[in-house]
Amino acid sequence: MEKQPIIALDFSTLIEVDEFLNLFDEPLYVKVGMELYLQNGPAVIELIQKKNHKIFLDLKLHDIPTTVRKAMQGLASLGIDMINVHAAGGRKMMEEAIEGLSAGSQNGPRPKLIAVTQLTSASHEMVQNEQKSALTLEESVLHYANLAKISGLDGVVCSAAEAGRIKEKMGSDFLRITPGIRLEGDIAHDQVRIATPKLAMENGSSAIVVGRSITQSKDQVLAYHTVKREWEGAFYEKSNR
Repeated sequence: MEKQPIIALDFSTLIEVDEFLNLFDEPLYVKVGMELYLQNGPAVIELIQKKNHKIFLDLKLHDIPTTVRKAMQGLASLGIDMINVHAAGGRKMMEEAIEGLSAGSQNGPRPKLIAVTQLTSASHEMVQNEQKSALTLEESVLHYANLAKISGLDGVVCSAAEAGRIKEKMGSDFLRITPGIRLEGDIAHDQVRIATPKLAMENGSSAIVVGRSITQSKDQVLAYHTVKREWEGAFYEKSNR
C-alpha cells in the first residue's frame, strides 16, 4: 500500500483545503470525509485532483444494495483512488458496491473499495451494550473483515489493534487502513482505539490515516513530515527484518 500517510482533510470549506494543500510541494494522499464532501460536493475532488494528489473518499456508504450500487457508479466517475462502505450493510450491498464502481470506471481503473468494520471511536462496552453484539469488539471486527473479503473487497478500515489478526487471517494483500493515528503526546479527542504510526506498522496496518495531529498542528508541514518519517522508518525497519 502507501508508504506515505493519508492526510484526513478535517476542513469544511474549499478555501481551507486550498490553503492547506498550498503549503506542500509534493504529491499527497488525502482523505475527503463526509463533512467536507457534503458541504462542497465534487468541487473539492476537482480542486484536489488539479494539484495531483490521490484521494480516499470516506463516505462510509450504508444503504440498500441497489442504492449503494447506483451511488458508487456515479462516484467512480470522479476518478478517486479509494472509497468505502460499512461492512454492516451486508454481503449483497458490498457486492453491489463493487459492481457500481466497476460500471462507473470505464475510463480508468476501479477505485479500491474498503469496508468499515467498527469505528475507532467504538469501545468493547459500546459493541456489547449498544449494538447488543454476542461478539467481542475484536471478534466483531474480524467477522466484518471476513465478510468484506468474501464479498470481493480490497480491504477494511480497522484500528491498529486488529490489523495484525486481519493480516494473519485474510492475507497481506487484503488492505488494513488504520485511522485514529496520533503522535506521542497528542490528544485522543473522540477516538478510543488509537496508535502511533510506528505502532500501527508494527501491528500490521497497510496504511494510516492522520488528521488532527497534522491539520491542527501549529506547523502542519513539519507535523506531516514527522508522521511520515515515523511511518516510513517503521516501514523500512519492518521490511529489512
